[in-house]
Amino acid sequence: MKILQKICFVLLMTAFSSVYGGECGDGDVDDCRVKAGQGHVGAQYNLGVMYERGLGVHQDYKEAVKWYRLAAEQGDTIAQYNLGRMYVNGHSVPQDYKEAVKWYRKSAEQGYDIAQYNLGTMYEKGQGVLQDYKKAFKWYRKAAEQGNAVPQLNLGDSYYFGEGIPQDYKEAIKWYRKSAEQGYDQAQYNLGNSYYYGEGVLQDYKEAVKWYRLAAEQGNPDAQNNLGVIYKIGEGVLQDYKESVKWFRLSAEQGYDNAQYHLGVMYGKGQGVLQDYKEEVKWYRLASEQGHSSAQHNLGQMYYKGQSVRQDYKEAVKWYRKSAEQGNSLAQYNLGYMHAQGQGVPQDYVMAHVYWNIASVSGYENAITNRGVIEESMTPSQIAEAQKLAREWMQAHQ
Repeated sequence: MKILQKICFVLLMTAFSSVYGGECGDGDVDDCRVKAGQGHVGAQYNLGVMYERGLGVHQDYKEAVKWYRLAAEQGDTIAQYNLGRMYVNGHSVPQDYKEAVKWYRKSAEQGYDIAQYNLGTMYEKGQGVLQDYKKAFKWYRKAAEQGNAVPQLNLGDSYYFGEGIPQDYKEAIKWYRKSAEQGYDQAQYNLGNSYYYGEGVLQDYKEAVKWYRLAAEQGNPDAQNNLGVIYKIGEGVLQDYKESVKWFRLSAEQGYDNAQYHLGVMYGKGQGVLQDYKEEVKWYRLASEQGHSSAQHNLGQMYYKGQSVRQDYKEAVKWYRKSAEQGNSLAQYNLGYMHAQGQGVPQDYVMAHVYWNIASVSGYENAITNRGVIEESMTPSQIAEAQKLAREWMQAHQ
């Protein structure tokens, strides 16, 4: 299992531009209202912004939509974009992705980069339109070529994953770099991944560390976790457990399950911190509750051994099972052992055989050995039943 993970990042931009200057007095709602009523498009747009943001008036999405629509119908590109946003968010209008696409398209066709980007996300997600990666790519490129860092990232992802365009790591790197050099943390993280794995560039751990650090210092939890892994292993940097713990903790405190798991391991081994089983359990539990398979297995181990928690075989079985269902062969093996010994569950050689058979698929030698040993105490019909249950389990958990 790869410790460092790549993710496709899609963000629906919700920023909107500030009030136009010159159309009505600075913050003068009455002046704006008069001019908007006279059909001044800039004043209509400004009044929409004021009502949406509660600037000089009570926040009122209905009024915001009213004035955005009047400006949008006169062709104001940002008003068209903002009206699309209101339909996406369902602010004072029923949420309506088709209507949102309509207004994003009008704005995008006038060249507004944020509308182009959001139209791309609608095509990528299939919201209000049929999912179409080629059209998503088209609109991401138009926005990216205007220098917008967010669509540059998504254009890089399109090339990286081969969505709407043939897969091309070098082209992905080009767009990740453009975005990263503008300081966009997710692009910095992706660029770090590219250097770490040597995809589209020569593998270079030092360069990976550089980009991970830039993203991590902006609070990116994925990059923080990866820096923690790198300092733990000593790739591109001197091995430093304390520095590893520092980055794992920053990521873990943001709720990132992989970092929570790693921090638990560090406490369990006393690497970079004083050994502390209570802290180990704490971090395993947080990661386990988010579905982290290795953390679930380790939490099961803590309950099995009774380390900083009351020994509880039933609780151990609970967490082994959750982990096993995600394909963790160690958890599968341990479940087999618990059934064979009757710990936390009734003794059951058939179920022990089931879990050891499942674990053996991953090539786990002890599971293969134990499966053979336990067959000596089973009848042919029991073995056949165990094999049938194992097949059904595998089909249910693929």
